[in-house]
Amino acid sequence: MIVIGEKINGTIPSVKKAIEEKNEEFIRTLALKQVDAGADYIDICASTAPEFEVETLKWLMDIVQSVVDKPLCIDSPNARTIEAVFKYAKKPGVINSVSEEGDKCEVIYPMIQGTQWQVIGLTCDNNGIPCDVQTRVDITKILVEKASKYDITPDRIHIDPLVMALSTDNNSLMSFIETTRTIKTMYPTIKVTSGLSNISFSMPLRKVVNQGFLTIAAYIGMDSAIMDPCNRDMLATLLATEALLGRDKYCRNYSTAYRKNKIGPLKEA
Repeated sequence: MIVIGEKINGTIPSVKKAIEEKNEEFIRTLALKQVDAGADYIDICASTAPEFEVETLKWLMDIVQSVVDKPLCIDSPNARTIEAVFKYAKKPGVINSVSEEGDKCEVIYPMIQGTQWQVIGLTCDNNGIPCDVQTRVDITKILVEKASKYDITPDRIHIDPLVMALSTDNNSLMSFIETTRTIKTMYPTIKVTSGLSNISFSMPLRKVVNQGFLTIAAYIGMDSAIMDPCNRDMLATLLATEALLGRDKYCRNYSTAYRKNKIGPLKEA
């Protein structure tokens, strides 16, 4: 599974503090730790006031790219912000995100036309996040059809069915499963992603719920996950699931992670 490291996000109090204090070392360390843990992409989200977002996002991008070679996942709810910082990325990565809200597709799709950039597509529109599976599927169709006009093929799109908090929607996981399977049937090469921790919002023992969701989601076809790769329990769950699904030949990745002290009880150096 493709791991998109989520830790450089201004909504996290420690990261917000580092941004306010311009603590470059803190950001560098977060980037290095995520790559060492196995992140394939580093998500960068400023989450500052709109007037400072472009400046902050570029600052974060420059720091991360100075210490790691992994591609970025440029993350902002404002398509114009992404457009402003796009040129500072050193290699193709992932844009997070487009949706049917406003003119996001019309800004982002032309920008990545003719490149190797991928994009996350959220199944929401100007009415918000739909409660039913069919509307999510219909929005996916629109996102894919719009992308095709710019020669962006489904294999470059990560659809996020926007799993709802289980505490408010008991059918959240079942809707995610049905949406994923329907989308995969329609577009066999498309990728499905998710922000794993959304499902456990307001619940006790959140990591247990997140681990269960990760296992089931991987089984039904989720291709990428926006997650904390430094969370030893989550990483262990991911690697064990990959091994159980026959995607880890001779369990090499799982065994190597254990030997390198990345999963399991923390061993003293």
